[in-house]
Amino acid sequence: MDFTEFIGKLTHELTLPLPGSQIQLMMTSNRRLREMMEFRATELAIKSSVLILLYPGRENIQPTFVVTLRPTYEGIHSGQISLPGGRFELTDENLMQTALRETYEEIGIHHEEVTIIGQLTELYIPPSNYLVQPFVGFTGRSPVFNPQPEEVEQIIEIPVKTLLNENNLVQKEISAHGFHFTAPSFVIDGTTIWGATAMILNEFKEILRKTGL
Repeated sequence: MDFTEFIGKLTHELTLPLPGSQIQLMMTSNRRLREMMEFRATELAIKSSVLILLYPGRENIQPTFVVTLRPTYEGIHSGQISLPGGRFELTDENLMQTALRETYEEIGIHHEEVTIIGQLTELYIPPSNYLVQPFVGFTGRSPVFNPQPEEVEQIIEIPVKTLLNENNLVQKEISAHGFHFTAPSFVIDGTTIWGATAMILNEFKEILRKTGL
């Protein structure tokens, strides 16, 4: 299946009912699940969005997406793996524009290069009180990244097929902000993806299965 055919099938799948929050919750620790159930005050949450940006990878046919390693700083998501994105600003027309603007600011991909083909189930993140809307988009060529050093320590490119490899799904001991717990995680080429990013990608994984990739 070439990249164009893959995007066509994925676009169709994104028009159908989404797998939903139950699939997302499969990638959370028990502690995070309790927080979600007990403190889900989403009407007071900070609106935000992220982008799963797809593009042709190796040999121009292997669909790939990008995540970023956040720098170490005094903040909740310090040093974590994230999808490009951030909080809604009053200058944004909508959350899709937020995702595109943040993608440009963080990794240098202009909105005119990206075609949005759908969205996933929104996700509430208790520690930061963010309500995140994930979008899925693509660019038809391998992008030239220009990371913003204050927000991105490293750009990590991931072939989408690695999400379908069950050997990359493991239980990991996580230490974050004084807490120690076990959480289901994607471990891909030494990169550990857990928390909200893993939850979003787990729903994306379920949709990927239906494309026949």
